[in-house]
Amino acid sequence: MKKRGILNSEIAKIIDDLRHTDQIIIGDCGLPVPKNVKQIDISLELGTPSFYTVLEVLLKDIAVEKVILAEEMKQHNMALYQKMDLLFSDIDWVTHEEFKQLSKNVKAIIRTGENTPFANIILQSAVAF
Repeated sequence: MKKRGILNSEIAKIIDDLRHTDQIIIGDCGLPVPKNVKQIDISLELGTPSFYTVLEVLLKDIAVEKVILAEEMKQHNMALYQKMDLLFSDIDWVTHEEFKQLSKNVKAIIRTGENTPFANIILQSAVAF
């Protein structure tokens, strides 16, 4: 049995299969999932697990070259916006509508129990050397 790292086998498999420029989303419980995109639902109840907790765990295993967030986070989720601004030096900001369009091309969406507005991120994988 695996002792460390990501224990969820579906998430571990997605991460293992990521190649340069592949994208995944960590999303809140309300983000719509396009029909052709794999959904991995780890939500237990509202707020659990939180978006930020899941993000912290995944960042330990994924080399990230680009992050994409919705502009609306700045106005409607200031606490999370401030955390993102500290965590990432370069963020691509798009409208939430553009974000949803981009979600059609990701490898998977990991749905958390987060229930605060615009708690969604696209992570684009980098080359890890």
